[in-house]
Order: sequence, then structure tokens, then C-alpha cells
Amino acid sequence: MSGLAIGAIGVAALFAAILSGMHVMVALGLVGAVGMAALVGTKAATAILGTVFFDTTHSFHFSVIPLFLLMGFFAMRAGLGEDLFETATRWFGRLRGGLAISTTLGAAAFGAASGSSVGTATVFTRLALPQMLDRGHDPRLASASIAIAGTLAVMIPPSALMVVYGILTDSSIGALLLAGFLPGMLFAVVLCLAIWLAVLRRPELAPHSGQAFTLRQKLASLRLAGPLVAIIALIVAGLYTGLFTPTEAGGVGAFATFVMALVRNRGLRGVALGPTLVETAQTSAMIFGILISALVFSKFLALSGVANAVGGFLTGLDVNRWVIVALVALICLALGMMMDAPALLAITLPITHPVMMKLGFDPVWFGVFVVLLVEIGAVSPPVGINCFVVQSASGGRVTLEQVFAGLVPFVLAGLAMLVLLCAFPQIALFLPETMR
Repeated sequence: MSGLAIGAIGVAALFAAILSGMHVMVALGLVGAVGMAALVGTKAATAILGTVFFDTTHSFHFSVIPLFLLMGFFAMRAGLGEDLFETATRWFGRLRGGLAISTTLGAAAFGAASGSSVGTATVFTRLALPQMLDRGHDPRLASASIAIAGTLAVMIPPSALMVVYGILTDSSIGALLLAGFLPGMLFAVVLCLAIWLAVLRRPELAPHSGQAFTLRQKLASLRLAGPLVAIIALIVAGLYTGLFTPTEAGGVGAFATFVMALVRNRGLRGVALGPTLVETAQTSAMIFGILISALVFSKFLALSGVANAVGGFLTGLDVNRWVIVALVALICLALGMMMDAPALLAITLPITHPVMMKLGFDPVWFGVFVVLLVEIGAVSPPVGINCFVVQSASGGRVTLEQVFAGLVPFVLAGLAMLVLLCAFPQIALFLPETMR
């Protein structure tokens, strides 16, 4: 049997395993290992596997992921989500749809600290959803705005998903982290605009808030958001100037949020240091496992010739290169509806990344583009992990159908952001190109 035939069988077996309910980490590793054994023999496959495991786990780049995750968990323990939502509400809550806009802006800032889409969605469901529902907001708008706002965490630095992309493609992690900053901020604005337009078209979705704040109260609220904004600014500035490596930035951020959690909780008891470290280790282990398994599967695709065959077919098409980009986007969106973000990157990047490089696209720009696709996939049915998180954390106040039904304007906003990123690539590339 030819290598291409074995590779095709392996790809089919992978999707069959995932659809049957097997964990993506197990599916990737098992198919990759068995496939390599079929191609080069058990002894050679074992040697390759040992090399992949060692080269991956001893990489210094991997230390970035647990540090960023630890930073996010400490930010949650410090109650920074509540502070950010309170600040945004005082400034924008008076507007029609202002609570949804406040949620989006607060989630963008909190996501920059947590780096966790699921964590951000959970925090703001508990904070913002009851207030929006109690003040007459439509459940579809309220729940969907939280689900999509949570996805901002995977683009705005520090982002563990950008680190995953960097490791899988051997790209500059520092450049990727910086590249996500401006697109992440712009996407937050685009989402706020989508809320405003939706409420303008259908005012019954969000009545005016009855609470007003004085200018003094608004300015005073900035002190709540100040510490976190300072940490984010320090990380971005440190990466931009070259003062920090990504790993050092993660360490600085984790230490700063730990100190804030200590101050806010008046000691270690409120920080729950033990459970926080355990949760960080568990999440890190899951990501590491997916990455290692993905690299095993990537080796299998390379050995079988499938990656080169598919890449050669796509680059050989007599069409404009943006048609290929559209095809890649459709594939990623379709797969993103069925699996979580690390798994999506692990499966698609071995094929799509070389194709994009042959077509002349910047690897950093493509990283931002793919992560944005992942953001949209994170709220798309049938999986839409953020939608399940919002429904679960709502305590039964909204249904899953309501969350999905409210997402239409936000998915359109995400597609509009993709178009902006393609039309103006410097949105992503400006900071990395000017960094030291």
C-alpha cells in the first residue's frame, strides 16, 4: 500500500475517532503512532516518537503556557472581572444596550489578563447576565454577547492559543502575542458596534438603564480598572521594546496578579493557592498533551506525503490566492464547529500553514487570521463551547437555543473583522514589524 493511501486512511480514522467521542489528544497520538509504524516499521516509529516527545517537552517555549494560565487564574481569584465590569458599566451602562457593550469591553480587558475564553465567559455570565436579564434585556442578546465577548481572550495578549500556534509552526511567539493586540481591540469595537446596530434596529432588545453616574463617579471607577490595565500595558510594552521575552512576560504577569490577589483577599487563604496551582497544572497538561499528539500526527502526515500532496494541489490551482484563503477559512470554520481550539490548530496547521507560506502570506498575519477563525468557531453550533459555558453558568436562566439564536449579528461581525484583516494586514503586522 502506498504512503498516500496509508495517510488518507489515517486522516479518515482520525475524524472517525473524534466523531465517535474519543478525546482528540488520544485520537491524534494513536493514529499518528500507528500510521508511522505502518509506514516505516515499529522500531523506526518508536525512535521518531521518542525524539518528538523529548524535543517538544524540553523546549523553553512551553514554559510560557503555564505562566499565562497561572496569571489568568490569579486574576480570577483577585476579582478583577468584577472591577472591570463595574468600570465599564459606569461609563456605558446608561446607553441603550450599554450593559452588553460594558460586558464586551470588560471581557476584552479581563481576557487580556486571563487568556482563557472559557474562563472569561464563565466570569461574565455570573457577573453580567443576571443584571442584563433583570433590567429587561432580551435573553438572546444578553447571553450571545457574553459568549462572543469571551472569545476575545484568545487574541489579546497574553494568549495561550497564540503560543500554541507559534510552537506548532515554529513562529516567533513574541511577535504573535503583539500581533493580536490591535486586532483584538478592534474586534471588541466591532462587537460593540454590532450590539449598537442590533439595538438601534430593534429597541425592544435592550431598554435604557435607569441608573446614571456622575462624572466624578465615572472617574473614580477608573481606579478599579487601573491595576489590571497597568499590568497589561507593562506586558505589551515589555514585549514591544524587547525588555521581556514571552516567558519573562508571563512570569511578570503571573507575579503581579498574584500580588493583587493577595492584597484583595488579605492573605493566601482567599487566593486558594493550592487549588489554583493544581488547576493550572491540569490545564497545562491537557494543552501539552494535545500539542505532543499533534506533532506526532504532523510527522505521520509528512512521512505519508499527504501534507505535500494536499499543499501541492491547493497551490497548483489556477486561482487568485485569496480564493485559497477563503477555502482555508471555510475548512477551519467547519472544523471549528466540531472541536475546540487547540485541536483545530493541531489538525489543520500541518497542511494549511505550508500552503499559506508558499502563497506568500506572513506567518504572523496567518496566526492572527487563524485565531480569529477559532474565535468564531468557538461560538458556532453544534459544539460552540462558549455557548455551552454561558448556558451552564446561567443557572437555567437562558437556554442553549437562545444563546445560539442571538449569535447571528456577532458571527456577521466576526466575518466582517476577517475581511478587515485581509484588506488591511497591517492591523496585525504593525506592532510586530516595529518592535525591537
